[in-house]
Amino acid sequence: MVLASGVRIGWSDLPDKVRAAVEDLLGGPVVAARSQAGGFSPGTADRVVTAAGRRAFVKAVGTSLNPESPGLHRTEAAVVAKLPAGLPTPALLGVYDDGDWIALAFEDVEGRHPHTPWQHPEIEAALAALAALDVQVQGLPRLYDETAEDFTGWRNLAADPPAAPDPWVAGHLDLLVELSAHGHAAMAGDALVHGDIRADNLLVRPDGSVLLVDWPFGCAGPAWFDALSLVLNVRLYGGHVPDSVIHAPGDDLTGCVAGLAGMFADRARRPDPPGLPTLRKFQQDQADVMLVWLRERLGF
Repeated sequence: MVLASGVRIGWSDLPDKVRAAVEDLLGGPVVAARSQAGGFSPGTADRVVTAAGRRAFVKAVGTSLNPESPGLHRTEAAVVAKLPAGLPTPALLGVYDDGDWIALAFEDVEGRHPHTPWQHPEIEAALAALAALDVQVQGLPRLYDETAEDFTGWRNLAADPPAAPDPWVAGHLDLLVELSAHGHAAMAGDALVHGDIRADNLLVRPDGSVLLVDWPFGCAGPAWFDALSLVLNVRLYGGHVPDSVIHAPGDDLTGCVAGLAGMFADRARRPDPPGLPTLRKFQQDQADVMLVWLRERLGF
């Protein structure tokens, strides 16, 4: 299985103007930077320390690395600015954006990614953090709108089938399309949704609590969606969590699993994006896991 990671540059690889701008945000020169693993971005992800001892987490990317990644950083900055106080997520300290390069500086939090394969106490802590998101936030995109195209994956595969289709998929495409349509309808909701829950987007603090990081897909949707994403990630690394931790109507959950499986299977066929050579394989791995999960739920 491919890990969730891109090909990343480091702090010293940033243009001088970007480093200088971040140092202005932090109030002094950066004297130490330690690159962090995980995540699908070709840009930086560094824990930095200034000469005065101030610590921050800095992520920065430019269009030369990937033309879409700066837009994700801009969206993340906008989403985080709308989050209510008190949520389990680091504070945004400042933003630099020159139209090409964008850098986000966050509060540096002592923590690490969850163990994979997942361990039960960390699963429970992650679910507790997700429960805190059951609040309403104004001004965010709607998950229903954001997934309108995503949940057409099986329809796309039916119109343009692969050379060697999965026999079970080929024999059940009409059902998969129908289930995905139901799953998309279930994406309506008003709760805050992180939208990209997986181990590399979570930090386990020394006290065992979990913080949620990386918010470019933050939106409004059903309160159970992030728990579904967590269960997928646990399964991806060889673990198992009962579906009962996802507080969704059974048909809605089955439809969403079907829709996301089709989304990942369809996206995995696309060319590798610039600077992200492992993304398509990671998407295929998720499609494979979700198809097994779907067949379990359907009983055939």
